[in-house]
Amino acid sequence: MPAPLLFVVSGLTQYLGAALAVGLFAVVPAGTVAWLRVAVAAVLLAAWRRPWRVRELWEPRRLGVTALFGVVLATMNVTFYIAIEHLPLGTAVSLEFLGPVVVAAVTGSGWRDRAAIAVAAVGVVLLAGVSLEAGPTAVTGLVAIGVAAACWGAYIVLGRRVARSSGPGPSGLAIAMAAGALVLAPFLAGGSGPVLHDARLALVVVAIAVCSSLVPYVMEQVVLRRVSAATFAILLSLLPATAAVVGAVVLRQWPHGLELVGLVLVSGAIALTARDDGAPDRTAPDRTAPDRTAPDRTAPDRTAPDRTMPDRTVPDGTAGEA
Repeated sequence: MPAPLLFVVSGLTQYLGAALAVGLFAVVPAGTVAWLRVAVAAVLLAAWRRPWRVRELWEPRRLGVTALFGVVLATMNVTFYIAIEHLPLGTAVSLEFLGPVVVAAVTGSGWRDRAAIAVAAVGVVLLAGVSLEAGPTAVTGLVAIGVAAACWGAYIVLGRRVARSSGPGPSGLAIAMAAGALVLAPFLAGGSGPVLHDARLALVVVAIAVCSSLVPYVMEQVVLRRVSAATFAILLSLLPATAAVVGAVVLRQWPHGLELVGLVLVSGAIALTARDDGAPDRTAPDRTAPDRTAPDRTAPDRTAPDRTMPDRTVPDGTAGEA
């Protein structure tokens, strides 16, 4: 399945889960809802993948990077949920895209990456619209989404390391999510009481975990094995468009004229990047299986220290979001 189509499915399920989560904020704090989402997803993913059987994932250095990835991922989710408690869904996603833009600008190497970054950035600004007039609580939302954006950028870089490791990606992701949930538990688990005493709320939390964490993150792990960090960042720019669609259909947050122009620009950035990846050079080595006789621009040179360490060795993946 093409990477852009994977991200359409990923975005739709992810923000359907976010729309469900908004309905819980009146009963459970937003940060606790996000923590429950990560914790439940970790349990489900571990039951499916059984990561304890993959010996390579438990090597001390790799385990440390994977755990760091999990903390970043969990923090990204928590701050994103706090943000959408105070900002419209489409606005929050658009502002969070600043993280992937920075990653793409730093790691991109071709003119298509640069052009697509510029087009996508303009589209995201238009999608945000008049978001800064969201009200007196907007400052809290803006601070939260700023932290989420930084975590999203780190998620892309670290997630790719985990995904390209020798162990299965989803197995490493299960360990990462469990680590993130454990680290944040002392701060957020206390507010989960209502969910423990209401079966309906518990089922909603499971649905949120499946829609917003399990399905999107597993799909991202698959995509990150095929593309560079810069290309993945541009593909993530599909998410503001899907968030706007979900916001309009589910939350009745209809986009305005300039926001529609922004959607077209973001789609154009995706097409520009996909055109580069969709017609690979038949004479070049497969980017997912680098030729050891020549340096691979998408895989770190094994003879030199990896400048992304000691970041998270994530099972390539991710989110965005959140």
